[in-house]
Amino acid sequence: MGASTSKGVGVAQAAAAPVVSAAQPDQASGATAAAAGGEKPKCKACCACPETKRARDACIVENGEENCSALIEAHKKCMRDAGFNI
Repeated sequence: MGASTSKGVGVAQAAAAPVVSAAQPDQASGATAAAAGGEKPKCKACCACPETKRARDACIVENGEENCSALIEAHKKCMRDAGFNI
């Protein structure tokens, strides 16, 4: 019975390892953006500037990327202002 208990612990430890490694890329990307831009972003890139992102995406779907340069640039500016290196 002692052997089965130690196997159960090994499985739990193996399951915990991917969770830790999955968090590391997010931390690294935030540090990279902060170092490059000089200012640490307050959120992840996917959550930054939702208003300009929504307008940009809608324009691209409806009109094509080549017809939405002003909205694309506005979103890039918002992302830069939020501390991302774009």
